[in-house]
Amino acid sequence: MTTKKIFENIINYDTIVIHRHVRPDPDALGSQAGLKAIINQSFPTKNVYIVGEDDPSLTFFVEMDQIDDNIYKNALVIICDTANMERIDDGRYELADKIIKIDHHPNVDAYGDVAWVDTTASSTSEMIYEFFLNHQKKGLKMTDEAARLLYGGIVGDTGRFLFPSTTKKTLQYAADLVTYNFDRSKLYDGIYSVKANIARLRGYILQTFTLSPNGVSSVKLTRDILEQYHVSSTESGQLVGVLGDIEGIKAWVFFIEEEDLIRVRLRSKGPIINEIAARYNGGGHPLAAGASIYSWDDAEKVVCEIEEACQKST
Repeated sequence: MTTKKIFENIINYDTIVIHRHVRPDPDALGSQAGLKAIINQSFPTKNVYIVGEDDPSLTFFVEMDQIDDNIYKNALVIICDTANMERIDDGRYELADKIIKIDHHPNVDAYGDVAWVDTTASSTSEMIYEFFLNHQKKGLKMTDEAARLLYGGIVGDTGRFLFPSTTKKTLQYAADLVTYNFDRSKLYDGIYSVKANIARLRGYILQTFTLSPNGVSSVKLTRDILEQYHVSSTESGQLVGVLGDIEGIKAWVFFIEEEDLIRVRLRSKGPIINEIAARYNGGGHPLAAGASIYSWDDAEKVVCEIEEACQKST
């Protein structure tokens, strides 16, 4: 059983460094830091670190550790919520003695000495809680902080339990986690409250979006628009779900212009879009994916492929 191998490796290593993907979301952070909290509580003598670039909008949730390269010598690295090796935040994972992958995305890159990939899970945070349950009798311990982090990760990746990835198991695990002592209202406020500049840009998007006969909408957030509303590229990730409640929409895409590339964020209510993302330096879930392109001509190609996918789904 894969989780048994993961548990055995955690037992065998004194130093463990946990990574996740770049531009983290609550699930990436929740699974990463939640696992650290469980290991710290269960094995107090082990040295456990979480690394990666902090997202200012999510530092209320958790902040990363700062470590030297020599920490990786004879260390175990666990990489959470990351399908593609190129999306792993902090390339020093390659310095480790052994690498473990824990993820719920399609297994695009089969990396790692041990890999546990479960595409039926709503989130990697759900998988970490399942890992705890599988080995609770062998010494794993849950804490209030770990429960807060894993619950936040599940909430974030299920859209507050609205997405189709939410299963009976997801709700059972969430019910378990809320029995621990943490402030759910404060957690929700941190994840979903938005600053005034984000709200104003959201209003602009809702006023100007268009919907094609196939149910496709595309939004271009150029650097000029982002500067006008004083919104960073990182913050723009909070806007992607704004079109999800529009009647008749099947799939939508946000193009966010950065200095050296155009970030692509795709969402769908049915048509498969991660295959499209994979053709443009990206990947993700069938209904939620991301990619990177380098010209507005490529943006038009992405839209055409989404239109085709939506037309075929009718």
